[in-house]
Amino acid sequence: MTNWTRKALLLSVSAAAVAGTLTAVGAPVAHGRPAKPAAPPLAWGPCAQIPGTPVPAGQQCATLRVPLDYRAPGGRTVEVAVTRLRTDRPEARRGTLLVLAGGPGGSGVQRLAQKGEALRAATGGAYDLVGLDPRGVGGSTRANCALPEADRHVVTLRSWPAADGSITENTERSRRTAASCARNGGPVLGSFSSRNQARDIDRLRAALGEPKLSVWGHSYGSYVAAGYAQEHPDRVDRLVLDSTGDPDPTRVGYGWMANVGPAVALRFPDFAAWAADPAREAEGLRLARHAEDVEPLFLALARELDREPRESEVPGVPLTGNRLRQALHSSLDSDAAFAPLARLIRSAQDPQGRPALPPGLAGAIPDEDASVMMAVICNDVRWPGPDSGYARRVAADRARYPLTAGLPANITPCAFWKHDEEPQPTRITDEGPSNVLMIQSLRDPATPLAGALKMRAALGERARMVTVGQGGHGMYLGNGNACGDRAVSDFLVSGKRPGRDTHCPN
Repeated sequence: MTNWTRKALLLSVSAAAVAGTLTAVGAPVAHGRPAKPAAPPLAWGPCAQIPGTPVPAGQQCATLRVPLDYRAPGGRTVEVAVTRLRTDRPEARRGTLLVLAGGPGGSGVQRLAQKGEALRAATGGAYDLVGLDPRGVGGSTRANCALPEADRHVVTLRSWPAADGSITENTERSRRTAASCARNGGPVLGSFSSRNQARDIDRLRAALGEPKLSVWGHSYGSYVAAGYAQEHPDRVDRLVLDSTGDPDPTRVGYGWMANVGPAVALRFPDFAAWAADPAREAEGLRLARHAEDVEPLFLALARELDREPRESEVPGVPLTGNRLRQALHSSLDSDAAFAPLARLIRSAQDPQGRPALPPGLAGAIPDEDASVMMAVICNDVRWPGPDSGYARRVAADRARYPLTAGLPANITPCAFWKHDEEPQPTRITDEGPSNVLMIQSLRDPATPLAGALKMRAALGERARMVTVGQGGHGMYLGNGNACGDRAVSDFLVSGKRPGRDTHCPN
């Protein structure tokens, strides 16, 4: 056990402490343009517009070719889409900052389009900013499992149990999904993994001509970033892990799902307090007079929709109890989503209403997107088999955490997944440079503090953690905490981080 684990989190430390006891890490790399590439350079050009996401002026795109199988580096290759936003202050440039999106299945190209200008301003032009679409995502080489439309809705992909808690339908769907992926996905689908993403990142670093990369990893991207830094500690300058999951190499995605029940239970009171605030009255969004009444109201409504789904504004896609539960989970990522969730609940309470479903629940997602989401978590680690007691675990989890209704413990296609070779997740350790800053919400509904603390423990003295006294998922430049944003920006620009773990109040 490292020294820091024997101390309680300093949750009472003032925001001033974040800027107070600071130590510098990471010697500056050369200013100006990168050194000569150690791999064929990228051919940068204009970016195609991303639907719904304006691409900032000056952003460039390129394609990186990487081995399909790193055991056969001279064999077949696949494409990885890359985007770049160069510094607007070349004299201040210290290197390249790679932006890794969450997921699995998140697009780094899209995330840089969304966050690039804010990130460039926050870091004072200290970096060329780069994002990539992992293999299987967006503009990169893709694969699909040839899944029927009915199996590509979020509420079926995520294995919500039936209204009575049974998992028979989940089990059969998981079995046929895994079989379809094995039959149709081929070696490309089999290559979608966190370890291959880390290998691709190092190919990108070489193609950029950078001896080191700085990295900002968000959610699942923080796990990939930590793995890359573990595999290549001498090739990482400054590393930011934002909203981090449990790195236990025996569980990985399975462990992340198991943590969702307590995470949602911890975050829900934030929504309940908001929904019971008298300020919601004028907006028509006050759900109850007292915060403690919001959860019983929500659970009763979900059970009612289990029995009698409500016709929505989308023909053929009713509002069911599980769609309502999934809307809740998605909405807990940010306080900004509370109002749309309350409107959905209000419309579901109206017998004459036709609820407007959130975009992510209004239809099936593309086959390629569904396939990569499953493939990464199933390829990364071997999950418990179908006869390992899922029904028993679902019943227990359902009783303990009614808001998530047994989802976190349920069976998935990973229970039936075919592996070409035994998965070998990277074990995160305290061996490496002390150049890691973690930032974490106290009440994260997706990657809870309990899991992030395990990453913190694994990293030991390599890391410092800044906790943020609010709920939500994705803290840096994401949930409006100026203290947390300042801590990360200062670290990226100056290399200084808190001398010890510290806390930013809400």
